[in-house]
Amino acid sequence: MELVYKGKTKDVFKLADGNYLLQFKDDVTGTNGVFDPGANTVGAKIEGNGRNCLRLTKYFFEALAAAGVTTHYLSSDLAKATMTIVPCRPFGKGLEVVLRYKAVGSFFRRYGDYCQQGQDLPALVEMTFKDDSRDDPLVTKDTLTALGVLSEQEYDTIKAMTQKIGAIVKDKLAQHGLELYDIKFEYGRNAKGDLLLIDEISAGNMRCYKDGKWLQPDEVVAAVLGN
Repeated sequence: MELVYKGKTKDVFKLADGNYLLQFKDDVTGTNGVFDPGANTVGAKIEGNGRNCLRLTKYFFEALAAAGVTTHYLSSDLAKATMTIVPCRPFGKGLEVVLRYKAVGSFFRRYGDYCQQGQDLPALVEMTFKDDSRDDPLVTKDTLTALGVLSEQEYDTIKAMTQKIGAIVKDKLAQHGLELYDIKFEYGRNAKGDLLLIDEISAGNMRCYKDGKWLQPDEVVAAVLGN
């Protein structure tokens, strides 16, 4: 295998057959040892987190496949905490798509003068550039099209896909008594130019609550898949 990229929570390897392999780590994003899915630094290490991220990602990608949603997922090895994927080209240098059902996290920090903490949001979609040095800046549709990162049609398609995928994830979590507050997705294009959901759908990329309590990643996995 050829190491292509060392990330905060995953390493990426190119395989001999042209596909890629993701190695999930136990690191989670956050600050000062506290988990925060919106942070762009590694804040803590949770033993077994890499495998748990993969377990939940596998569960959701298979649920999405059953619903007709195309992703980059091919297979996984839970014992090794690795996932094999088809190669995809990201938008720009990386674009994160955030779906929000509640006003929490960075959304509330930005717009606290205009909303209440935990206020309902209408499956609101935001996009940010993956850029640690600039603290993952928020980017609008007009800016994305002006910079040539997305066309207007691509933006609208990604927004609609995000709301559809989010609804599936939200419903699956609700079946286990969990409420999804927000979640982060990424997209790319395969060699044929098809738009695919990429990266992962893990507890490290979402905020879930149960009975008013914000759950840690391992608690989300235990609630959905058991220990």
